[in-house]
Order: sequence, then C-alpha cells, then structure tokens
Amino acid sequence: QVQLVESGGGLVQAGDSLRLSCAASGGTFSNYALGWFRQAPGREREFVGVVNWHGTSTWYEDSLEGRFTISRDNAKSTAYLQMNNLKPEDTAVYYCAADVQYITYEYDYWGQGTQVTVSS
Repeated sequence: QVQLVESGGGLVQAGDSLRLSCAASGGTFSNYALGWFRQAPGREREFVGVVNWHGTSTWYEDSLEGRFTISRDNAKSTAYLQMNNLKPEDTAVYYCAADVQYITYEYDYWGQGTQVTVSS
C-alpha cells in the first residue's frame, strides 16, 4: 500500500512559479509511475502529466507542456511538479497518483491534494 502526500500549494500571483511535491511511503517508489492531476471548482479532474519509474520519460497534457515540468527523486521517494508562468486558470486542487503502469487511465493510489490559487 502506497501513501502519497502532496505539499507546496498556496496562493500566488499570475506569472509566478510554484513547485509541488509528492512524498511517497509504504512501497518501493521506483516501482511506480507518478501522475499529476488537477481539479478546478465545478470541473472534472484533468490530467496534467506523468513521469515514468526512473524519471527518464514524461508525458504532459498538450496545453501545459512547456510551462509545467514533472520530475522525481527516487532516493527521496518524492516527485515534483514545477509550474511556471502560472495563470488564474491554473487554480485547482492538485493531486499526485501512483500506478505500476506508465500510461494508464486508472491509478491505484492517490494523495489528498494540495490547493493552488493563482490571483490575477
């Protein structure tokens, strides 16, 4: 059983950068691909991106590639979501999720989420 805890959210201004962290415990971190998702009020959860087991491959939602970067440090059992040039429409609760498959529509483990609010 893998437990995931996100951190690093907060209130920022448009144009700012923010780095979210996803700390894992309870499993072998390198056995899991790590995905990031977000959900804005009144909207469905949407895929942000994913990093593979060793951090050698990433895949992003097309509209976010270039501003958002996912990485991981397996020695620290932590994944990161670097968000640059934030926009008000990036306001959402951000979740990390883990699965043994790199490309999947269903993830086995989810964190509780961290709120990101971008003011204009």
